[in-house]
Amino acid sequence: MGLLTGDALYSVAVALAIFLLLVDLMHRRQRWAARYPPGPVPVPGLGNLLQVDFKNMAYSCYKLRHQFGDVFSLQFAWTPVVVVNGLAAMREALVNDKEDTSDRPPLATNELIGFGPKAQGVIRAPYGPVWREQRRFCVSTLRNFGLGKKSLEQWVTEEAACLCDGFASHAGRPFRPYGLLSKAVCNVIACLVYARHFEYDDPSFIRLLSCLEAGMMDDSVFLVQVQLNSIPLLLRIPWVAAKVLPAQRSFMALNNELLAEHNSGWDPDQPPRDLIDAFLMEVLKAKGNSESTFNEENLRLVILELFAAGMVTTSVTMSWALLLMILHSDVQCRVQQEIDEVIGQGRRPEMADQARMPFTNAVIHEVQRFADIVPMGVPHMTSRDTEVQGFLIPKGTTLLTNLSSVLKDETVWEKPFHFHPGHFLDTEGRFVKREAFMPFSAGPRICLGEPLARMELFLFFTCLLQRFSFSVPEGQPRPSERGVPAFIVFPSPYQLCAVPR
Repeated sequence: MGLLTGDALYSVAVALAIFLLLVDLMHRRQRWAARYPPGPVPVPGLGNLLQVDFKNMAYSCYKLRHQFGDVFSLQFAWTPVVVVNGLAAMREALVNDKEDTSDRPPLATNELIGFGPKAQGVIRAPYGPVWREQRRFCVSTLRNFGLGKKSLEQWVTEEAACLCDGFASHAGRPFRPYGLLSKAVCNVIACLVYARHFEYDDPSFIRLLSCLEAGMMDDSVFLVQVQLNSIPLLLRIPWVAAKVLPAQRSFMALNNELLAEHNSGWDPDQPPRDLIDAFLMEVLKAKGNSESTFNEENLRLVILELFAAGMVTTSVTMSWALLLMILHSDVQCRVQQEIDEVIGQGRRPEMADQARMPFTNAVIHEVQRFADIVPMGVPHMTSRDTEVQGFLIPKGTTLLTNLSSVLKDETVWEKPFHFHPGHFLDTEGRFVKREAFMPFSAGPRICLGEPLARMELFLFFTCLLQRFSFSVPEGQPRPSERGVPAFIVFPSPYQLCAVPR
């Protein structure tokens, strides 16, 4: 067959362009529906991919909100997206309309870490029976192993003592605290999942932390996933697929090793030692049930999610807490004064102390509000047509919940862009809960590990400030309060000195 002539090539190119344009128009037709949220005009084929800064998505949404309002639309290639902003719209979407907005969008990249029909984890699982079964199991199992009980509090308190010993080993010299904080928090999760306490210099433990942190700290992850999930055909290219989610894949490989070691000591006739044992018992009970989600593939995903959600977020929040203490020495002194009055130096802090420590409680809440470490939350998806703030959002639309717009809402907070513990205190100094405080999101998909995170933050924070005074190292510049934009917002790298009190 001869080569196509110039005219023929031109005709083919025009026909292909018209075809792609028609496909693009078909995917964008819902934008023309009555009451669909407004938004920036998308580019054919790419949508708004080139108009949004995915490395600082919260700031892009901040600007778009001022232009289009609390509910606006975007188009990521052919994927329709609606962004929800502000307390009123957020509560309507996540709480009032929770049955319509609690689904998860299908992500092609999930398949690269083992996601499939019978392995969907908890955080990634679609809203429905599969999700309910796994969330119910995780909540009840964590509760049985101490969540909200004295046993877990003792684990956290003992780990806090190890953390303080790690700080003391620096003998007042400058160091970066995040490494020790992440090891302490990770060990709490390891106790619950593996019934195991790692030494801080254990090679497997260091590899585990490295995988988790790499997956969360890479500021390109969100951009890459948006692009690949918007154009999943790219994942059929072998060299592209091989470069996606390397840290998560490394974690899964290491977890296989730890599981094999753990399971060699499992005795189904003995009471479960940890979450893995409890899960394996459910696997035994479910044998022959083709509908059950209790299988070893799903166990691996559940473990990844528990570590990723429970370790990095809490350790990053603690890193922010210590940064803010060295930048606001007056606040640090007031916390220490309250610790001395309520706890003293003769015993370790307990959760029962929290009710008598309103200022410390307010400081911890304000750290979470100000740090705003997961500004865009985890994507949701509408499972049926729903209405938010008068706008009609069709079934199958991805929802981005801009948590930052609530935590730093200028109409709610007195000083939204400043660290101000008074946000959580009344005129008489009593702790006040605020409706706009939602760092863990809201509704059925609220963070699974919220109770554990609250316990860790209070016990680690009070133990550290009971034993040490923190300061900027002499001769070093004052660290920045500005975070490093990414899916998880880390504080800018800093050092501190921990001097025993």
